[in-house]
Amino acid sequence: MARAIVSCLQKYLVSLIPEWIQQETRLVVGVDEEVKKLTSNLDAIEAVLLDAEEREVKERDVRLWLDRLKYMSYDIEDVLDEWNYAVLKQQIEGVPPKKVHLSSPSSSSYQQAGLRLEIAVKIKEFNEKLDVIVKQKDMYDFKVSRSVGKFERVQSTSFVDVSNICGRVEEKNTLVCMLCETSDQHPHIISIIGMGGIGKTTVAQFASKDNEVINNFDKVIWVCVSEPFDEYRIAKAIIEALEGFSSNLGELESLFQRISRSIAEKKFLLILDDVWSDDYKKWEPLYCCLKNGLHDSKILITTRKESVAHMMESIDTIAVKELPDEECWLMFKRFAFFGRSQAECENLEEIGKKVLNKCKGLPLAVKTIGSLLCFRQTREGWQNILDSDLWKLEVFEKNIFGPLQLSYNDLPFKIKRCFTYCAIFPKDHNIERDYLIKLWMAHGYLKQEGNDVMGIVGQEYFDYLASRSLFQDFVKDDHDNIVGCKMHDLVHDFAQFLTKNECLHIEVNGLKEPIINSSYHEQVFHLMVTGHDDERTPIPLSICSLKRLRSFILDKEAPLFITLPSNMFTKLFGELTCLKALTISFIGRDFPKGIEKLIHLRYLHLVNRGMRKLPEELCGLYNLQTLDVNECQHLQELPQGIGKLINLRHLENDPVYDLRYMPIGIQRLTNLRTLRKFFVGNDDKACSLEGLKYLNPYGDLCIDKLGNVSNVDEARRLELKNQKNLLHLTLDFRKDEEEWTNEDDELEEDEGERTNEDDESEEDEGERAIEDDEAEEDGERTNEDDETLLEILQPPLNLEKLHIWNYRGNTISPNWMMSLSKLKDLKLSNSINCKHLPPLGKLSSLESLCIYSMRSLKRVSNEFLGIESDGTSSSFIFFPKLKTLAFRYMNEWEEWDYKITRKGDEEDDIKIMPSLVSLEIWDCPKLKALPAHLGQNTALKKHIGYCPLLGYPW
Repeated sequence: MARAIVSCLQKYLVSLIPEWIQQETRLVVGVDEEVKKLTSNLDAIEAVLLDAEEREVKERDVRLWLDRLKYMSYDIEDVLDEWNYAVLKQQIEGVPPKKVHLSSPSSSSYQQAGLRLEIAVKIKEFNEKLDVIVKQKDMYDFKVSRSVGKFERVQSTSFVDVSNICGRVEEKNTLVCMLCETSDQHPHIISIIGMGGIGKTTVAQFASKDNEVINNFDKVIWVCVSEPFDEYRIAKAIIEALEGFSSNLGELESLFQRISRSIAEKKFLLILDDVWSDDYKKWEPLYCCLKNGLHDSKILITTRKESVAHMMESIDTIAVKELPDEECWLMFKRFAFFGRSQAECENLEEIGKKVLNKCKGLPLAVKTIGSLLCFRQTREGWQNILDSDLWKLEVFEKNIFGPLQLSYNDLPFKIKRCFTYCAIFPKDHNIERDYLIKLWMAHGYLKQEGNDVMGIVGQEYFDYLASRSLFQDFVKDDHDNIVGCKMHDLVHDFAQFLTKNECLHIEVNGLKEPIINSSYHEQVFHLMVTGHDDERTPIPLSICSLKRLRSFILDKEAPLFITLPSNMFTKLFGELTCLKALTISFIGRDFPKGIEKLIHLRYLHLVNRGMRKLPEELCGLYNLQTLDVNECQHLQELPQGIGKLINLRHLENDPVYDLRYMPIGIQRLTNLRTLRKFFVGNDDKACSLEGLKYLNPYGDLCIDKLGNVSNVDEARRLELKNQKNLLHLTLDFRKDEEEWTNEDDELEEDEGERTNEDDESEEDEGERAIEDDEAEEDGERTNEDDETLLEILQPPLNLEKLHIWNYRGNTISPNWMMSLSKLKDLKLSNSINCKHLPPLGKLSSLESLCIYSMRSLKRVSNEFLGIESDGTSSSFIFFPKLKTLAFRYMNEWEEWDYKITRKGDEEDDIKIMPSLVSLEIWDCPKLKALPAHLGQNTALKKHIGYCPLLGYPW
């Protein structure tokens, strides 16, 4: 943990030094020497941190030394950040600097230099304190190392008493089948994957002792590999198992030849337990020499890392999960109740089950805590264990956190902080991937590498942790991408152990103020607040006592129900000035004063349902990377100075439907990667549609209020097709709605009280389309305007999702639409003048199609498939990949049928929607019948309502 902090601090320092040497040393004489000394001190400390971190689990003094270093590193990071802010401010606002001497600052020169001199003095003070820490490290006789260190590993063997194994019968039987079946791969590689202590080795031992396995192979070989992957030791162990004695050969080539000869004409099972290295160069020679065995020989590996299984080209994998409750209980009783009378067992059973629940199905934890309780003779002793934080127990440090420390040590130092930060979430919390990545970015854990932006680096770090079994219970999107996860409780405990009280979670429930322990005041750096979703709960003022706080975030799943009292903002903005990530939820329409004091802020999430405008003071947060106003649905104006936020990368503003325009300055934000909605305005303060071309949004983009475009040349100059990073595009052709007035404000209900009307306003897209139907059309707007604009707004050809809203053209068939060969998702909503559908059957990749509120459409026929007017077509498969199809609110739709001309044997070859699995038809009162091809699809699930002529009156 400390090494990760120091390493990040060193990188930050190195990245800033060149600019300081050029600019700042001319302003504060003497600071360059102090900066060099600071770098030297950090280098000396960093050299011993690998050894220190490996010893902290067992040595309390070392742990305390690392804590002092960690706190000092945080303070240095803050000061460097203040200096960087001063440089940014000078660049953006042109503030002229003045020169002073660090050695003897006078009061007048101090006032002139202001923040710069104050920072320089602090750096000098830090060096004096670091000198002490550097001297203290010599007391512990640390080993100097810059490579990955070793951690004590217990060698495994194949010997196990199968009668003592609790559970794992299902995994064992699955594995036995894999080991005994025939395979095309030679030798066939099977992998067992899971977190440390989950029971991978036990499953391998259990299966290797099965008679069917023993009788299926001529030789079963067990090798504990561990780290490092020592080819010589592994080769000698295999030879010893095959021949009964060790080899004295010294060359690796000779060892591999010996193995190849020994396994000739043998059907073998080689079990490689606890494999860590995913270096193919080390694995390939061993694998090649094993190919001389008989067909259907097998290699079984156990590993915590999916990358190992991929590297070894493992065909079959078994993911070992937590033990079921019943099997955990059997194991627990065997250890905890050993030697006790039946009466004692009955007396302790209830509390034992509660203690067991803390183990969360991890066999190693069950054994550890069961063995601990075996020596606790009284019920009070068991109750103490139940009431304690397991991660604070010494027995857990040694027996549970030791194996988890192996996984932690195996992480690159740049990912270690990303892992430990997850301790900020409560146990069993649903962690949203992109949200977590933005928080990592806010704290400087992600650095741009080459051409990869920080968001991509964050995704790689997340995937890395997931593949090392440190995350679980994955949530995936429709395209099988991981978008969320959880942490096993004991992995969470381990992260807490590493961070001590650095990460804190509190729950507010409206009944009483949570107690903030005074010992936390100097230790807590990251705080998450959760609350119930059935009542509004104020946050306690005592939180402002946590002066070192860098993260103050609310539960993202229910931020509307956790509010800050109005009297808290002065203290929060005035005292928690180190904040880098902040969520604030407040009632009322006035933004709290003082936000400009949070100069370190990188992540800001605002929650308010009545605020109309963001203050200009926000634009002084030059370090801001993420601005999330998703929960500010009635926001109408962004600050005019938004162009000063030159580091802004993510502007989350969906769903925010009331924004009038995007300020002109937004086109200066060339680092912007996320812009959910771009609003076209007709105000002289608004950024034109053309200004969007200076941005480079990734992923999703909605261009809203296209009805405000007065000159289509703006759209032409935009050249939307060149936005290669755009994958999901929404084009909304609506115009500005009525201006809001003060009188309107007075009529609205206070936003702080959530009402049924508020809930009903958050309707699905189909119901929103109905509301749009009822909006009056502007008399100056013509159908041809929308048709021309749609043709000009050609998206990039790699687009995967396209939604078109409130389109007023007569046709919706731009020339570019059929060129979208990668389009998977298409939604057409509220195109009220369209009488015909485009030839969507030609879209080869389309998987989802939704058509809503086309009230002029009466007939769906050949043109929908892409068949010529004479009924012929060069294609015989229409909508080849379409899985879901939905029609809603089609008030005039009457017919759905095709007339296809077939010739000879071609009749049976025509296929329409062969992949369709879901059909939804809702509120289409005039539709008479469904086409024949839908009736032939027996696997199709139909969801039909409010279609009386189809037999579905409701």
